[in-house]
Amino acid sequence: MKHILTGLCLALALPVTAAENPLTDSPTWEDMRIDVAGDVLLQDGSALFSVEAPYRAEDAATVPVVITQTDPDATISSAIVVVDENPAPVAGTFTFGPAMHPLSMEIRVRVNQYSNLRVIAETKDGSYMAGRFVKASGGCSAPATKDPAAALADMGAMRLKLFTAAEPLQSGQRREAQIMIRHPNYSGLQRDQLTQLFIPAHFIHQLEVYQGDEMLFTMEGGISISENPVFRFDYTDNGASDLRIRAVDTDGNVFDQVLPKAAS
Repeated sequence: MKHILTGLCLALALPVTAAENPLTDSPTWEDMRIDVAGDVLLQDGSALFSVEAPYRAEDAATVPVVITQTDPDATISSAIVVVDENPAPVAGTFTFGPAMHPLSMEIRVRVNQYSNLRVIAETKDGSYMAGRFVKASGGCSAPATKDPAAALADMGAMRLKLFTAAEPLQSGQRREAQIMIRHPNYSGLQRDQLTQLFIPAHFIHQLEVYQGDEMLFTMEGGISISENPVFRFDYTDNGASDLRIRAVDTDGNVFDQVLPKAAS
């Protein structure tokens, strides 16, 4: 009995792995499936790519989602990230340039209640879906980390971090980069902590990322992308000296920035 109890305690103490939080049956998804993905066959994407997301999120307003291509022979041209139970389920629609293949990308999303989080990937051979079930709540209404005045003061500031060795950048090498954009990405469900009035939705809805003149990826985003969006991704370096980012938010603000490539 002692060994049984010890084993049970160890099992309870171990973290839940990605394999233990698969997609579950979702009437919500069945209702919106055609609106999101169209009337197409969604094939099992588990052999094409993996989706990593925590079973129980530490912060519902910033849930990491990692998409990793596992079939190097395929080409994922675009992907839709969906959080079934969110007020606006489509977190973002991404398109990828050739330098992003094979795809490896991490984004951070809001999760408003226990929900499936799914990725629908497009290839020349059809549409594929995979995902995870995430236990989180309140992510879309969670208070912003800064008051509105402070959030607006540095809105649009960007930072690039390269996870590379110190050797000179060379064309054709795979690189890992992270882009951070300062923006409150208000969901429309948050309250001003002083007035208790709802803060109007205000978020980045268009994003373009280039290395030199070559497109890496674009995004059409919604309220489910987290505050101060972060995008971490692998790409094939083309030798350009910088990354160019253009972001447009729902208030019509345009943020253009050229970020030099430099290991950090």
